[in-house]
Amino acid sequence: MAAATATSSAVSPPGPRLLPRRASPGSRRRVTPLPRWVASASKSREPRPRPASLSSMEAAMKPGSRPGVREYVEAAGEMARRPDGGPPRWFAPLGCAGDERIPGAPTLLYLPGIDGVGLGLIRHHQRLAKMFDVWCLHIPVQDRTTFQGLVEYVERTVKSERSRAPDRPVYLVGESIGACIALAVAARNRDADLVLVLVNPGTSFHRSQLQSLSALLDLVPDPFHLSTPQFLNFLTGNFMKMSSRIDGAGQALSEVTSGLLPSLKYLADILPKESIIWKMKMLTTAASFVNSRLHAVKAQTLVIASGNDELLPSRDEAERLHGALKKCRIRHFRDNGHKILLENGFDLATSIKGSTYYRRSRQTDFVLDYLPPTPDELEKAIDHNRLLNFATDPVMLSTLTDGRIVRGLAGMPREGPVLLVGYHMLMGFELGPLVTGVLRSTGIHIRGLAHPFMFNESSEQLMPDTSYFDLPRIMGAVPVTGVNFYKLLSEKQFVLLFPGGAREALHRKGEEYKLFWPEQSEFVRMASRFGATIVPFGVVGEDDICDMLLDYNDLVKLPFYDSIDKKINEGGLIKLRTDSTGEIKNQDMHPVVLTPKVPGRFYFIFGKPIETRGREKELRDKEKAQHLYLHVKSEVESCIKYLKEKREEDPYRSILPRLLYKATHGSDAEIPTFEP
Repeated sequence: MAAATATSSAVSPPGPRLLPRRASPGSRRRVTPLPRWVASASKSREPRPRPASLSSMEAAMKPGSRPGVREYVEAAGEMARRPDGGPPRWFAPLGCAGDERIPGAPTLLYLPGIDGVGLGLIRHHQRLAKMFDVWCLHIPVQDRTTFQGLVEYVERTVKSERSRAPDRPVYLVGESIGACIALAVAARNRDADLVLVLVNPGTSFHRSQLQSLSALLDLVPDPFHLSTPQFLNFLTGNFMKMSSRIDGAGQALSEVTSGLLPSLKYLADILPKESIIWKMKMLTTAASFVNSRLHAVKAQTLVIASGNDELLPSRDEAERLHGALKKCRIRHFRDNGHKILLENGFDLATSIKGSTYYRRSRQTDFVLDYLPPTPDELEKAIDHNRLLNFATDPVMLSTLTDGRIVRGLAGMPREGPVLLVGYHMLMGFELGPLVTGVLRSTGIHIRGLAHPFMFNESSEQLMPDTSYFDLPRIMGAVPVTGVNFYKLLSEKQFVLLFPGGAREALHRKGEEYKLFWPEQSEFVRMASRFGATIVPFGVVGEDDICDMLLDYNDLVKLPFYDSIDKKINEGGLIKLRTDSTGEIKNQDMHPVVLTPKVPGRFYFIFGKPIETRGREKELRDKEKAQHLYLHVKSEVESCIKYLKEKREEDPYRSILPRLLYKATHGSDAEIPTFEP
């Protein structure tokens, strides 16, 4: 492998040195201690010590807040000012001590960008520490290890981790040049179980502003190289946008300068000109090496691309890598800058979860690997459905054990396993209000069995945003398979099942509220095996918010639709119900064209719970299982019929009287409905 520059000071680092929790090969060379908020390298074989105190930077932070650019620069500056000529080494931040880490968590190795300090994940330490065993690579400012040396160093660590936990993947999270290192390691270890997370990867260096800037660095005295817009962007993430918002050139200069001067003092220690020149030469070598070997990368890869990256053309590069890598998903963040990991509104753990790339074994287990949504993720899901909830003001009713119907969810069972079986409304409009509404009201987390289309990599490219399906996945959706169904019930979960599937959710004109269920029982015997409670439910309201302009029968008459249909349903999607016949067998996906209406209201009703506990032996009989199956279907149809009739009695069915009620009683007031 070609080195960036051959100098007498360029060394290959010794074997990886990890924290005290486990031993690893290491050099006997004395290493300068790291600051208080990181645990320094050690050869001790004792368990990792629990941090006794926080750094002054951490202690000064408000509870629940996350550090940002300023904290990063100050912390990195303290590390950089310590005399240290290398070699590179691993450290673990105190925020990643792992007291709350889930069992079997995989290792995550963070590979820093051009700064090399290793604190780029400072905003994400606490979240990631619950999911991963986090290690960060620190490359001292004066270190001159070549790109080849860094790749070999990381490679040895990966092999060490694989020998320690051969059944778990190793995650490599790399920024800019760190992403190049991750790709190089993956290309050299094609059979290793790796998951790459590439943040604004430096593989686009030859097409970036940085390449032209590197030629000018020799002409600019130190530290004035940091005054260029490109390196100010490295610090602020959105320097050009920020300065454009301030009226007046003089005011812009004074406000930006006064705000950045304290950080620039630290940044000069992190990015001296000599170090930047070295890193630019390394980027040239790294990009050339990796781009010639992309075909050899077999690892799962998630590319995080900032749309407002002033240093690299990250958005275009993400699309290029998606076409060049075998297993690649991309996530675009239109308004973020180059240092997206330090910016508000971005959560790396959420992106990994949403892409379905979080796993603790060789294959993704959508049940056992699932992590419930955090409060921030739940709030994001609620906000995503806020407009629909405002327009439809869903009414939820439930049935008590004595058969009485009440408003609210008092009739909903509180202990699993529970199987919710119901009607799938057009386009799945009911999903968001249903899942978030039940979770907020009762704390019950519903796990939905979803069409495989939502989990297919090629499907993401057809959507308006590649992260379109991330929220349903984060909220607990799993591919509908018998194995996943079995696992969810065995874990005593609340499982959401739509027997009508895609055919019901993408129905034709005039088919609203018609059930497209298979003739034979699909879920009764599985539910009885675990003693699950079956709750039939109905929902209405789709015809109160939209009319269907073009359905599937209309689309197939268009001359160009055949090619669109093939593109939507290609990619090796799992075929559902291959043993069924007629329309039930057709579970292909297709668009529909809708026209909006003045919004009405959504109505949900959960029927009387049906117990299967103690009936496993009885329901092994196919005829009895079929009888219960038809009874559940009949209950769902009765729920729909009840809601269609009762909504005619609701004086607040239309949005207009609801708005008037809110105006007179307050925005938080519960709007009345019909008497159950």
